[in-house]
Amino acid sequence: EEHLLLVTMHHIVSDGWSMGVLVRELAAFYAAFSTGTTPALPPLPVQYAGFAAWQRDWLQGAALEAQMGYWKQQLTGAPAALELPTDRPRPPAQSHRGATVDVRIPANVSEALKALSQREGATPFMTLLAAFQVLLSRYSAQDDISVGSPIAGRTQAETEGLIGFFVNTLVLRAHLKPQATFRELMAQVRGTTLAAYEHQHLPFEKLVEALQPTRDLSRGPLFQAMFILQNTPSEALRLPGLSFQSLPLEAQFAKFDLTLALRETPTGLIGSFEYATDLFDTSTLQRMAGHLGVLLEAIATKPDTRLADLPLLTDAERQQLLVEWNPRTPATERESSIAALVEAQVQRIPDAVAVITPERRLTYREVDARANQLAHRLRGLGVGPEVRVGLCVERTEDLVIGALGILKAGGAYVPLDPSYPRERLGWLLEDAQGPALVAHSHLLASLPEHSATPVCLDTDAVLALQPTTAPAVDVLPGHLAYLIYTSGSTGRPKGVAITQGNAVAFLHWAMATYEPEELKGVLAATSLNFDLSVFELFAPLSSGGAVVVARNALHLPELSTASEVTLINTVPSAMAQLVRLGAVPAGVRVINLAGEALPETLAKQVYGLPSVEKLYNLYGPSEDTTYSTGSLVGREEVPLIGRPLPDTRAYVLDSTLQPVPVGVAGELYLAGEGQARGYLLRPDLTAER
Repeated sequence: EEHLLLVTMHHIVSDGWSMGVLVRELAAFYAAFSTGTTPALPPLPVQYAGFAAWQRDWLQGAALEAQMGYWKQQLTGAPAALELPTDRPRPPAQSHRGATVDVRIPANVSEALKALSQREGATPFMTLLAAFQVLLSRYSAQDDISVGSPIAGRTQAETEGLIGFFVNTLVLRAHLKPQATFRELMAQVRGTTLAAYEHQHLPFEKLVEALQPTRDLSRGPLFQAMFILQNTPSEALRLPGLSFQSLPLEAQFAKFDLTLALRETPTGLIGSFEYATDLFDTSTLQRMAGHLGVLLEAIATKPDTRLADLPLLTDAERQQLLVEWNPRTPATERESSIAALVEAQVQRIPDAVAVITPERRLTYREVDARANQLAHRLRGLGVGPEVRVGLCVERTEDLVIGALGILKAGGAYVPLDPSYPRERLGWLLEDAQGPALVAHSHLLASLPEHSATPVCLDTDAVLALQPTTAPAVDVLPGHLAYLIYTSGSTGRPKGVAITQGNAVAFLHWAMATYEPEELKGVLAATSLNFDLSVFELFAPLSSGGAVVVARNALHLPELSTASEVTLINTVPSAMAQLVRLGAVPAGVRVINLAGEALPETLAKQVYGLPSVEKLYNLYGPSEDTTYSTGSLVGREEVPLIGRPLPDTRAYVLDSTLQPVPVGVAGELYLAGEGQARGYLLRPDLTAER
């Protein structure tokens, strides 16, 4: 015959210690009842009311001042919040809905930690608390960590047999320096814990009243993570003629964002993470439990390891983050240059339209012939591999012919946007330092003084005399293709040196990602000084599509050739304005958005356009050749940064360049075929990156 005994007591009248007292007294009364005798329980030396009166009388005057003074000094300036990365936005008020995930640390690790504690004059509690604070620090990227911990509060022997609420909560703060060793952190935590024990009598509620932290209904005051090492007497219920088995209750309540509760057993440390389900998924806490195990094992074997170097990731996670999620693209034979990609289309479809402007349409054959003539002219002026050539033209077909002609000569184009201030153009001309300058004649007067020979696409009579076939130039993947400028901290722009190989890898991604029909009319509305222009010019020309030249994206409503546009490649802010104006052409099937965060509301508005079939969210710094990651945003999906492009590897690292766990914030590091050569003439800045 089986029965279920459920004992429920409110925390206001009991604590964990009280349960042991209750079990012992219940056993004594049952044994006496079964034998018809009187239970042999000694009288209590004091009642709980007497303890409460004593505490109130003692905790005033100098004693109260000493307790309060310590805690104010200890917690002044502590961060108001522990910023653990959450799986969902924090709700405005805590619901305290929760769950638990088991934690198990094997006996060999537990015993090694106990031995370490003894050697350092610390308790297992102190060692485990320090480890927990390291874990929280690594997850939050904060180095000032406050953790709450309960203390029994039964400092007088007379209270050991009482049922009542004696527990107080201590706030244990640690400063974690990445260069410090764990052994050094242990010494700090030991000192902090012992001092807290000496000042344990100030009730937590009074401490909150005294410190007056900014109250926030979404989180608890002073700390949001708790650590418990169970050391209260554990009593098994043994009654005559009966056998008992305790049944664990699944917690569905979380007092804090996160609580780690452990207890020592012969088989090791066992316990659980109790967590707020409003904030965290089960999988997140399962990973965290694994990271705690890895961390404790490392601490047990190498306590002199720097905090920044203590491992968190399992071998399987490192394999996943560093290898499985960053597969190397098999080596394939590719064209050596941008010009070679375009020339392949000239051979394939010479009479297809390549460039569209309001004034004219040029075929691949025509663009190629004019670019070849420019290339021969530049070759005659000394342009070849690694030679930089300034390009300053209006937004006409000469934008394409100028850039392509410089590339066909083996040179690298340096974009000179004629709308830029004279001083900025002077800096860019200094970077060019080449023998030639490709320009429109009416723009020469706006340029600062330079020594380059102008080749004016609209007036240079020598151009028409040049051959229309491509010059013989040995262009290699490592040769410079163009410069893209980023803002400099001193106000002077930095020229990012992009190689032919960088650009070819990027364009192969574009050819593999977009259908030829989608690239049939790519809007070219971005200044050559920005890397979005590389996609707009050369993705269509490498795929048999056409470049639709425009002054800028917001010029679309007045653009006579807008009906030719099938793909728009721009920034979200410009796209939002086009949507508001109702200016997105009816033929647009694909939209690329990059350069800014993509709001979810804008994604929905874009998909509200009847012709749009695909929306790509793209990200990448100029230093990694235009785009590094991308995602095809689903119609009902939240826009994400996406996955690395095939020839790109992406790693999220902490401040010490260690991989961070899934879901933990870090800095994005990029590697692969898109990684630029460096900053032109700035080896110091290149070394920093």
